[in-house]
Amino acid sequence: MSKITITGIDLAKNIFHLHAVDSTGRQVKAIKLSRLRLSEYLHRSEPVTVAMEACASAHHWGRLCQLLGHEVRLISPQFVKPFVKSNKNDRNDARAICEAAQRPDMHFVPVKTVEQQAVLSLHRVREMLIGQRTATINQLRGLLTEFGLTAPAGRRALHNTIPAMLEDLMNISPTFLVSCIRQQWEHIGELDQRIDNVTSQIEMHARQSDVTRRLQTIPGIGPITASALEAYVGNATQFRAGRQLAAWLGLVPRQHSTGGKPVLLGTSKRGDGYLRRLLVHGARAVVATVRSSPNVQKQDKTIMGWVARKHMNVAVVAMANRNARIAWAVITQKRNFDRNFRDQLANQLAAT
Repeated sequence: MSKITITGIDLAKNIFHLHAVDSTGRQVKAIKLSRLRLSEYLHRSEPVTVAMEACASAHHWGRLCQLLGHEVRLISPQFVKPFVKSNKNDRNDARAICEAAQRPDMHFVPVKTVEQQAVLSLHRVREMLIGQRTATINQLRGLLTEFGLTAPAGRRALHNTIPAMLEDLMNISPTFLVSCIRQQWEHIGELDQRIDNVTSQIEMHARQSDVTRRLQTIPGIGPITASALEAYVGNATQFRAGRQLAAWLGLVPRQHSTGGKPVLLGTSKRGDGYLRRLLVHGARAVVATVRSSPNVQKQDKTIMGWVARKHMNVAVVAMANRNARIAWAVITQKRNFDRNFRDQLANQLAAT
């Protein structure tokens, strides 16, 4: 039997499909294993290259394979799909993963550490709680509007007006509805407390990390964004330059060029939407501050130029793109952000 060099695994909850090939790409093994049997197989087999889609539980299996001496290659699902032959099923998916892992120009996803995934879990919980709070507030507004009670826009405005609205509701509706509305309002308060608790945990972790402290020196990046950047990007060595990180986050235009004519479309919005949204919100705050400031500093002339030439949203995305590239430099160079670094470097070069 030929020696196995690459093993592709189609991950699932209980049943896993495995496809193994030799150095020539010829199939050596194609089997179906349970979760326990897969773990036993990985322990018994010699160190090989194990390829998997970067999906649920992929980082867990990647860490296990690395501990056993295997080389791990995690591939984004969108890059595996073109290699699926014939009908889609778990066996063909495992074969496609194995085929994609052999491509010399394939991009792979680094295996995240336990700490990175733990921090990302906090961010996911916080995002879910904020979504639940927003949905509950919208439902509460809708229920009150049905009885002619409208609140001003904004969560704080609703918080200030809800006591008076409950008193008005008692005069025009049954008691059980008032009780239900009050319970929903108390539920919003509980969600506020839970969001604050998770946010405090994220900020506490951000204070303990050197990387997040350096990232917070960049205008528009606070502890939440810095923590998410560190957890998603890690040491950033998988990116050749800051532009590649910005493209990975979807902060560059989509391209539809042909016949030598470059055609740029809207923002690509690839990558993780949560991290991109944090960078855009931070950039929007910086752009808004620069626009409202009467004294335009030297380092803000670039932003003012964007605002003067482009739409406000285009300037915000450009700022987010620049912050992503600066973040890559801050992480890889292990230094704080310095506004005057370019001028200092130009002066040093002129002096030499």
